[in-house]
Amino acid sequence: MKIGLTAETAIDLPKELLKKYKIKTVPFTIILGEESGFDGDITPDDIFAFVEKTGGLPKTSAVNEYQFKQLFKEVLVDHDEVIHFSISSKLSSAYENALKAAEHFKGKVHVIDTLTISGGIALLAIYARSLIGKGEDSKTIIEKVEKRIPYVKVTSVLHSIDYLYKGGRCSALARFGVNLFKIRPEIIMKDGNMASKKLYRGKDAVVVKKYCLDVLEDYKNIDKSIVFLASAAYPDEIIDIAEEILKSHDFKKIIRIKAGSTISAYCGDKTIGMFFIDDFGI
Repeated sequence: MKIGLTAETAIDLPKELLKKYKIKTVPFTIILGEESGFDGDITPDDIFAFVEKTGGLPKTSAVNEYQFKQLFKEVLVDHDEVIHFSISSKLSSAYENALKAAEHFKGKVHVIDTLTISGGIALLAIYARSLIGKGEDSKTIIEKVEKRIPYVKVTSVLHSIDYLYKGGRCSALARFGVNLFKIRPEIIMKDGNMASKKLYRGKDAVVVKKYCLDVLEDYKNIDKSIVFLASAAYPDEIIDIAEEILKSHDFKKIIRIKAGSTISAYCGDKTIGMFFIDDFGI
C-alpha cells in the first residue's frame, strides 16, 4: 500500500524539504488590492512592499474544492491512498473544502485537521512520513498523528498585530494598545486558534533573546530531536541569536524556515517563531 502525503502551502517547508519528505502542496491565493496570485508566485516580499506602499493589508483565499480534487487526483496516479494535512479549521475553510473534495475518491483520501500552522503542520507530516517508512497502514498513521496534535506547540513574537487585526483575529482596542506602547506580543496556537500570551518591549535582539529563554522556561518536556525556527523579514543576525540559544539547550535538529505568503499575511514582517512537540511521551 503506497501512501502519499499532501498539504497546503501553509506548511511553509522549502522545496528541498518537501522533496525529501515527499509532500505535495497546493497553494492558497493571496490578494493584494486588485492583484491576486498563488502563494509562491506572490512572495512575502511582495506582501510587505504592498503594505509599505499602499498602507493596505493582504487577504488570503482558501484552497477551493476544485484545487483539492486536482491535487488528490494527481497524487493518486502513483499512490493507493492520500493523507492530507490541512491548516487549522479555526483559521481557514481549506479543511472543509478538502473534506468535500475527498468525498469524490471513495475512501482513498483522508483529511487531517492539524489545528495548527506552518512548522506545526510540518512536524505532523514529517512524523507521518516516518510511520510510512515503518510500513504502518493509513488508519494507524492517522490515529498516531491525531494523538500528537494536542502536543504541537506554536509560539511566535510579532512586530505588529495590524495584520491580525485586519484579518479579524484581534480587537481594535488590543491593536491600539499594542501600537501605542510599542509592545511586541507573543502569539500562540490554542485549540486551533491564535491567542496572545506574553508581551515584550525593546530592540529586536533583546526581545528575541528574552522570548526564546521564556519559551524554554515555559515548556518543560520539549522533544529536542527537532524544532522549526521560522521567520519573516528578519535579518540573519537576529535569527542567529535564537538558533544559538536553542543549540545551547541541546536541540539536535534546528530547521530554519521562512514564513510563506499565507502565513506572512497573518503575522506580518519581523516575526520569529518556534514549532516543537512538548510533553508527548517524553
